[in-house]
Amino acid sequence: MDVAILLYEGFDELDAVGPFEAFRYAEEKGADLHARPVTLDGAATVTASHGMRVEPEGTLPDPGEVDLLVVPGGGWNDRGEEGAWAEYERGAVPDAVAAHHDAGATVASVCTGGMLLSKAGVLSGRPAVTHAGALADLRATDAEVRDERVVDDGDVLTAGGVTSGIDLALHLVEREAGAEVADSVAAVLEYERQHEAYTP
Repeated sequence: MDVAILLYEGFDELDAVGPFEAFRYAEEKGADLHARPVTLDGAATVTASHGMRVEPEGTLPDPGEVDLLVVPGGGWNDRGEEGAWAEYERGAVPDAVAAHHDAGATVASVCTGGMLLSKAGVLSGRPAVTHAGALADLRATDAEVRDERVVDDGDVLTAGGVTSGIDLALHLVEREAGAEVADSVAAVLEYERQHEAYTP
């Protein structure tokens, strides 16, 4: 499974790095999960919300060439020129999410990345969650807001606050490679898995 983690200026570090590390450990343990950070424009570096600079591994492939697209959040409540709010307003990231979902990819969000999925139209009428600070905004959409840490609605998954990205990734590892691999990755991370994902 080809996993693209879509970075943009102002994304939250842990939203992306937590799932990336979990997926890479799973791959090392034999899971068919290859994750890489990408951007829409092929930028050489991206600066996250707390100042960490990341060198992505290229540009997001064309729709139909990615199995799973993970969208981090970050900076939603700041309403600044960088972060999820800015990308929501610009529309390029939501457009990419919609195109990949339409082409058959599973799309997943961490934290306020859920608002970008909402703008993409993939949460309409579906159960979803986002960071607590953006739940009111999500309730103003057509999504069915759930009080859950991770929501798995098949080809669309959402996760709540920042650390829930690790739970999301471990859930996906278990879904794709089995509980033994997921538990092994959690053990390496020394991470206590929190709650089962809500699956309607």
